[in-house]
Amino acid sequence: MKMRIKYFEGATKLEKITKGNWIDVYANKDMFVPVNERAMIPLGFALELPQGWEGHLAPRSSTFKTWGIIQTNGLGVVDDTYIGDNDQWHMPVYCLQHKTVEVIDDVEQKGTWIKKGDKVAQFRIMEVMPEIEFEEVESFGNADRGGFGSTGTK
Repeated sequence: MKMRIKYFEGATKLEKITKGNWIDVYANKDMFVPVNERAMIPLGFALELPQGWEGHLAPRSSTFKTWGIIQTNGLGVVDDTYIGDNDQWHMPVYCLQHKTVEVIDDVEQKGTWIKKGDKVAQFRIMEVMPEIEFEEVESFGNADRGGFGSTGTK
């Protein structure tokens, strides 16, 4: 499957990783995110997704350990209508843990630096959910499995 991609100035080019099914994405500018604040990290590209497909953007497993940030919406979903020339993908983040202290306007501020080219997230594309309709019933007629964590602890 081929997709058209537009890179913004100085962006790191994307490549599919050799192990796994996700594509790493990179910050496209240096930015300081103060602890307990949020920011939008520009990722440096716009992507024309095929009709009927969507992109799922998630942090990499090392993102919190490295920068002390989490993605604010857990998983970002980009649908196939977000395809304009200026529809640059961003990663919304929140800084929970400071990794550095900066002096900004003569005030010490705790936070973390995201540098241009840092591998901060990953995405994959998936087909959108098919059209569904709900049929209301009084009972499924199936045995109960149990509550959350019912498959055991080991």
